[in-house]
Amino acid sequence: MARAANRTLLFYTQRSSEGQGRILQRFPEKDWEDNPFPQGIELFCQPSGWQLVPVELPPSFFVAVLTDINSERHYCACFTFWETVETPQVRELLQTPAQLYGPKSLVLVSRLDHTEVFRNCLALIYTVHVDSLIVPLETVIGNLLTCIIPIAGGSQRTITLGAGDRQVIQTPVNDSLPVSGCSVAQLFRQLGIVNVLCLFCAALTEHKILFLSRSYQRLTDACRALLAIMFPLKYSFTYVPILPGKLLEVLSTPTPFIIGVNSSFRSETQELLDVIIADLDGGTVTIPECVHISPLPEPLLQHTQTALSMVLDPELEVADRAFPPSSTQPSALKIQDKEIRAVFLWLFAQLFQGYRWCLHIIRIYPEPVIRFHKAAFLGQRTLNEDDFLVKVLDGMAFAGFVSERGPPYRATDLFDDLIASQVERIRTEQDDSRKVMKHIGELAEQLFKNENPYPTVAMHKVQRPADSTQSRTGSCLASFPLLDDVAVQLFIDHAAAKLSTAPPVVKAELKEMVPSGPPLADIVDKNGSVLANSARRLEVVRNCINYIFDSKMLEAKKLMPAVLRALKGRAARVCLTQELNQHVLQNRAVLDDQQFDYIVRMMNCTLQDCSHMDEHGIAAALLPLVTAFCRKLGGGITQFAYSCVQEHMVWTNMQFWEAMFYSDVQSHIRALYLETGDRDQGALELASEQTRRWPALSKETQQELVQKEESTVFSQAIHYANRMSYLLLPLDTTKNRLLRSTGLAEVESVSNSYVTNSIAGSMAESYDTESGFEDAESSDVANSVVRFINRFVDKVCNESGVTNEHLKALHAMIPDIVQMHIETLEAVHRESKRLPPIQKPKLLRPTLLPGEEFVMDGMRVHLMSDGREEATGVMGGPPLLPAEGAIFLTTYRIIFKGTPNDPLVGEQVVTRSFPIASLTKEKKISVSLSMDQFIQEGLQLRSCTFQLIKIGFDEEVASDLAEVFRKHVHKLRYPQHVQGTFAFTVGQSAKLVEHKTKDKNQSLRTLSKNLVKSAKRTIGRQYVTRKKYSPPTWENRSSLQSEMDEDEISVSEEVEPSSHTLSSTIRSSDRQTMSNVVERACCRDYQRMGLGTLSNSLTRSKNEPFRISTVNRMYTVCRSYPGLLIVPQSIPDSTIQRISRCYRQSRFPVICWRNSRTKAVLLRSAGLHAKGVVGFFRSPNAPRASQADSTSLEQEKYLQAIISSMPLYSEINGRNTLSGFTSTHMNSSDKLRQPKIGVLMKQVMGTKDDLPWGSIRGSGRLSAYNPDVGNRLTGKESPQANGGPSEPYFLRQQRAYLYIIGDKSQIKGGKQDPLQQWEVVPIEVCDVRQVKNSFKKLMKACVPSSLTSDLNMSFHRCLEDSEWMNLLHRVLQVSVLVVELLATGSSVMVSLEDGWDVTTQVVSLVQLLSDPYYRSFDGFRLLVEKEWLSFGHRFSHRGAQTLAGQGSGFTPVFLQFLDCVHQIHLQFPMEFEFSQYYLKFLAYHYVSNRFRTFLLDSDYERIELGVLYEEKGERKTPQVCKSVWDYIDRLHKKTPVFYNYMYSPEEEEVLKPYTFISNLKVWDFYTEEVLSEGPSYDWELVRGQPEGPGEEVAPAAERPETAAPKSQRRVVWPCYDSLSKVLPDAITKLLQDVQTLEAELGHVSEKWKDSWDKIKHIQRTETKLESRPSFSSSLLMSSNLVHQRRSQGVYLQERGVGSSINLGLDCEASATSTPATGRPSTSTLYSQFQSTESENRSFEGILYKKGALLKPWKPRWFVLDKTKHQLRYYETRQDKEFKGVIELAEVESVIPGTPTMGAPKTIEEKAFFDLKTTKRMYNFCATDSQNAQLWMDSIQSCLSDA
Repeated sequence: MARAANRTLLFYTQRSSEGQGRILQRFPEKDWEDNPFPQGIELFCQPSGWQLVPVELPPSFFVAVLTDINSERHYCACFTFWETVETPQVRELLQTPAQLYGPKSLVLVSRLDHTEVFRNCLALIYTVHVDSLIVPLETVIGNLLTCIIPIAGGSQRTITLGAGDRQVIQTPVNDSLPVSGCSVAQLFRQLGIVNVLCLFCAALTEHKILFLSRSYQRLTDACRALLAIMFPLKYSFTYVPILPGKLLEVLSTPTPFIIGVNSSFRSETQELLDVIIADLDGGTVTIPECVHISPLPEPLLQHTQTALSMVLDPELEVADRAFPPSSTQPSALKIQDKEIRAVFLWLFAQLFQGYRWCLHIIRIYPEPVIRFHKAAFLGQRTLNEDDFLVKVLDGMAFAGFVSERGPPYRATDLFDDLIASQVERIRTEQDDSRKVMKHIGELAEQLFKNENPYPTVAMHKVQRPADSTQSRTGSCLASFPLLDDVAVQLFIDHAAAKLSTAPPVVKAELKEMVPSGPPLADIVDKNGSVLANSARRLEVVRNCINYIFDSKMLEAKKLMPAVLRALKGRAARVCLTQELNQHVLQNRAVLDDQQFDYIVRMMNCTLQDCSHMDEHGIAAALLPLVTAFCRKLGGGITQFAYSCVQEHMVWTNMQFWEAMFYSDVQSHIRALYLETGDRDQGALELASEQTRRWPALSKETQQELVQKEESTVFSQAIHYANRMSYLLLPLDTTKNRLLRSTGLAEVESVSNSYVTNSIAGSMAESYDTESGFEDAESSDVANSVVRFINRFVDKVCNESGVTNEHLKALHAMIPDIVQMHIETLEAVHRESKRLPPIQKPKLLRPTLLPGEEFVMDGMRVHLMSDGREEATGVMGGPPLLPAEGAIFLTTYRIIFKGTPNDPLVGEQVVTRSFPIASLTKEKKISVSLSMDQFIQEGLQLRSCTFQLIKIGFDEEVASDLAEVFRKHVHKLRYPQHVQGTFAFTVGQSAKLVEHKTKDKNQSLRTLSKNLVKSAKRTIGRQYVTRKKYSPPTWENRSSLQSEMDEDEISVSEEVEPSSHTLSSTIRSSDRQTMSNVVERACCRDYQRMGLGTLSNSLTRSKNEPFRISTVNRMYTVCRSYPGLLIVPQSIPDSTIQRISRCYRQSRFPVICWRNSRTKAVLLRSAGLHAKGVVGFFRSPNAPRASQADSTSLEQEKYLQAIISSMPLYSEINGRNTLSGFTSTHMNSSDKLRQPKIGVLMKQVMGTKDDLPWGSIRGSGRLSAYNPDVGNRLTGKESPQANGGPSEPYFLRQQRAYLYIIGDKSQIKGGKQDPLQQWEVVPIEVCDVRQVKNSFKKLMKACVPSSLTSDLNMSFHRCLEDSEWMNLLHRVLQVSVLVVELLATGSSVMVSLEDGWDVTTQVVSLVQLLSDPYYRSFDGFRLLVEKEWLSFGHRFSHRGAQTLAGQGSGFTPVFLQFLDCVHQIHLQFPMEFEFSQYYLKFLAYHYVSNRFRTFLLDSDYERIELGVLYEEKGERKTPQVCKSVWDYIDRLHKKTPVFYNYMYSPEEEEVLKPYTFISNLKVWDFYTEEVLSEGPSYDWELVRGQPEGPGEEVAPAAERPETAAPKSQRRVVWPCYDSLSKVLPDAITKLLQDVQTLEAELGHVSEKWKDSWDKIKHIQRTETKLESRPSFSSSLLMSSNLVHQRRSQGVYLQERGVGSSINLGLDCEASATSTPATGRPSTSTLYSQFQSTESENRSFEGILYKKGALLKPWKPRWFVLDKTKHQLRYYETRQDKEFKGVIELAEVESVIPGTPTMGAPKTIEEKAFFDLKTTKRMYNFCATDSQNAQLWMDSIQSCLSDA
């Protein structure tokens, strides 16, 4: 029972000092004993503040809610009316005689919420006053204060206040259900469904909610409605439906709240950043950007919205029906209110279904203590990732829900019934809206009956003020009087005395056992993958476990990968725990080492996929198992499984341990009370029964049971202290891998918050400690674990009611437990390290090269898969990676060798290696080993040989050892000096030596120093002669043309006083050096081209255009140039020395190649210094005075001397005519090609018009060159300088004598003089930084470090982003342009950057394209030695070969050149003697540092180090090659691996490849890999190579498949096997078979080259014998196809007697033999059916053929083909496509004919014949009668043969 009103207050109208109303009277004057007076009630009665108004306002009513310190709510009903205020001070202040009204309030404070009753009572008091009724106000108030009503139970009570009134108060049937009236329906009408659901979710997930309205009562109703729909949860945060304006600062509180504020204070709420504002008047909800409200999980959200719309707007369902039902109006407001609440009850029943199955009862006596297992609930509902439900379960409201509804024996309500019996119905009906609405209607009816148990009773009779009274003015109305305190108190005292004598009214509370409802069904995983939990997978798990315990380890090993994959699914993990449980006997299972390892591995895999919450209970099920499975170590030590499964986050989660503890305590409490016959009784049922019995038990029995329960909890706490120390103390306490003291210190003891970073701490912290304070560290570990366990014990023991004595005993016990366990672990750790790693595969040692030695022996590692998919099994087949093996570091390479982890390919050997000198990047990584699921430290090593080794160190490898490995790698990669590289240290001790070795060639070192010193002394004494320059005329050197073709040019110098001759400068003991210089590649090539020979005399012919200068013999002019250079004859050495200063790095222009046909020369130089640019382009007529002018003059003189050496220039100047240029030196094909050069020129220079796809991108600097250059080359007209008419194209010179290819940025601003005879072609070259960055991106594209599904990171996208192909396109484009210019007779000077990068690339490619010699073995070697080595490409600097170059990084300029050669090789496969493998070999070894060839930056440095001219007798180890060329030569003699069988060159063939990006292919050198043996470029290491060099093949273990009998079928893996070995080409296979047969017959094995040459010779002989006279014409045709690409070179042909190979024939040295591989014949397709080419053309020649009607006779080339049975005719004999064909099968007869109209006049009559076919008659005419007869006989012969 409770009083209807606690007290009544009367407010006076006068303001207090704080500007608010004050209390005039309160009844009772003293507080009730059970209810103190709420302070500050004045503010809530006038929320907007006390104020006067000029007009009397009608009375108002609202209910405010106050919450006291005990969380009890007080409902303050406030009735406010207005009275006249007589205040002289105010009137004077306002200066107005108007009447003012002030508010006066009647306030009723109660714990009960009966709004209408309060309204009626206060209104009655006001009515008695205003109507002056005879009833005293004291009587009315006294009756109000003494009225007693029941709280709940469904009763009704009639009350009266003694003023003729009567009211019936109905109490709800069940007070746990909220009373809402119509407030919920009203809230939905105001805000709408979506907004209210948003507020609902916000309130449940503890956000701040603020309601705004002008109506105070609506604010109260809205807050009441929001609380009503939250049932069965109760809001436990700040709840203020009406907040006074003076307390608005409350809105800044950090805690959640539900508050209502009058709209007049809207402006004060605008700055609230984290408050959700609901405007009831405007119907809007405003959510700040920083607030995220978690929505209801689907499909619940959709179902709820649908149900609400059907309640609020039932017409929506039938709006589209053709025949809508007649009555679809929504229910009455009160009914609708309950229907809406029913929807939310229905929603909560689905959200919380099965919650009682996750309750843990940990104490029954003296009162039940209940805990909720949140993780299990989320896991079984598969909602562990649902943000909304997780937040709800973590919230305070749900904690109160568990406390209130957790006890198993209590009174139940509607929600309990819904959970117990209606869940199944809800689940089956949720998709049927009709059934859902029926169920909601039933629930709404129950809710309505709870609020209105007697709906028909309406016996209210309350007086209201008369209308006349309300309309009266305030002046006539007396003020509300002060009441008699004594009279009111008498009423109260009388009622209290009467109540004390009455018997107590006890509510009959019906308690019962709360039913739990149906258990949670086993719901499939969210992904719905049936496969993950299929029976087959569970069977695999069971079988594997049975194999392990039956000691069938081989079978278990094969199943292990499948088991580890299956354990990704929850069902398989549960199955694992169940199966393992069956093998535990008496809490112990002793295993052998291998069984133990497999069980631990499966446990780790299972735990790896468990979250830290353990929502599926997997870790909980494994917890007793990890303390059961063990193995015996030496010395009687036992190691349990828990020491191997500690590295999982679940063990560090306090919530997990609490849930496990409570679960076990519940089991033991249940066992305490469980009787023998009730084994199936659940813990909650048992607790319910015990709670029911509790009052009937004696005090002694009660005390005994309490002690038993407390002892049970205490014993479990001790048990868990042990368990936690098992799993929290690491096996090696000196290496605290998992438990960090910093992490342990931060563990929170709050159960409802996630403790994710509790113990694990930072995994990045180093495990390696070298401080030496092991005891201190282990004690830190112990302390951290003790603190963690203490916090756990405090929490669970306080909640479980453990006595303080026991708690103190626990705290004293825990350090001893931990210390004892640490001592046990030390013994286990010591013994476990002695275990032999029997389960790990044996480390395979790699084969080393001769002279290669180990620096670090093998460390056990796991080779992880990277971004390449081939080896991971994604592309098909079992995965070769990851693999387990060892990483080896040698003086030459980094090598991994091991076996795949997958047992299906466990017998294969995986090898990855790369030269240590090619390492470009090394970084530390963390890797997860898939088998053991451990996170290990690792390394990622990237090589510029396009290899990536990604390794994770095995746990047996110490961290310091891994660090030592990194330091050794760095030391070997970047030696202090080039002599520390492998090429120099090979054969020496593997100890890393400093640069202190003695020079092998001391004389050369001394010589070079002497040379440099003497040069520095003498160079200053040289004098410079200056005289006016006049170009020499050709007449003075008339004999040059005849002598230029001879090979007699002497080497000497200008006979000047300052010059030093060879004999005078070099001592006799060192003259051998100059002879070595003369033998270099440069000189050999100069002699081959006729640019000069060397003789002993120092005289030369004055008529030779060029000479070999020794000006740089001491490397004083240019250190990066060779000692001998080709310069113009007329230029003295002193001029050269001055000219060289104008060029960067002193690399002045020198001739490097001459076209044998046009005699045009190719020059190379560096770019000009900036100071020399302007002078270089000055007009020759300008006055010259300064030194710079003279240097510019000498530059011009130098270039003019080059131009003068060209025969083209001499002829034009000699004849004084321009016609000779085009007529004599330009053949027809040249003329046809001329426009092509201009197009090329424009593409290279980047003009805006006519830009092709893929050409060089313009950079905006297009004004730096003269556009007339491109126009003239394309034959376009350009106006003359004098403004006259332009000459016709063929009457004037169209090309310059010399083109200078220069960098656009260097020659910007220079003016082109039209009188000069050279022109500048400005191009934009790629900077080395571009090449470097492009190469980095190319490596990442070809060898990505990890797999990615991002489309922007695909191979082709990354390749495009690298722009590597674009750089190749630029270089090739410029090279082709230079080739075209040289072929037309113009000389070209390439003058780019410093002259050693792009210049070298271009001049090398130009010579390769122009001269077939460079496409042979010897020629290509000579080309690289000359242009790259002698002319000083900076191999050491660009390759970062030493420590000094580390910062500059790797720039693959030479690799770019090789890639360009590869592109040309692809387009012209028959023009190269060497194969693609040859290019890959060079690409690999130019960075490998195995050979000395590509070390150092110039010949000068090589001479200085004494490695340029090594004596052949010096080699102590003949198997070690110091030069890559020697190695290639030796290997080439033994195997045809470098040879191109399709080699069949055209003589003087100039190659002009397509250069667009669409024509370029990605080099397979970048992408291919052979995992079986590693890179194949170190030939001694290639296993099982039969034709390899015999003495160099190191002994290697045979592959497993060689021992077994070979099958005819074999699986070939592209990324594993070497395809060239497994699937050799036909010729290689035949040569191998020949050698095998010779060996079997005991014959001396013939070298492959001899066999090959013999076959070619026989083939050539047979071809000559079988050819017909007409064959010569076909040869002639093929020889004319110079400029056609030939991509077919090998034809396999059948004969009757057997098979033979018609191979592309080699071109001999003599110029007479012409290759027959052009295949111009149209019958190429049929060549496989005959033995020789000549049989395709039985007869051919010229015949005149009469055309159709009115068409003339025309000569055609006819071919009679008996193979195809055709007579074809062509326009000319050079054509490949025939003009027409006559099928001989259609020919009826061949007869002599007669001349017809238009026939050739001079032909005799018998030369005519006719050919009649089934379709028409052909008329032919031969050259004479004999030829006509021959044709007729041949055709007749074919017809008769057919």
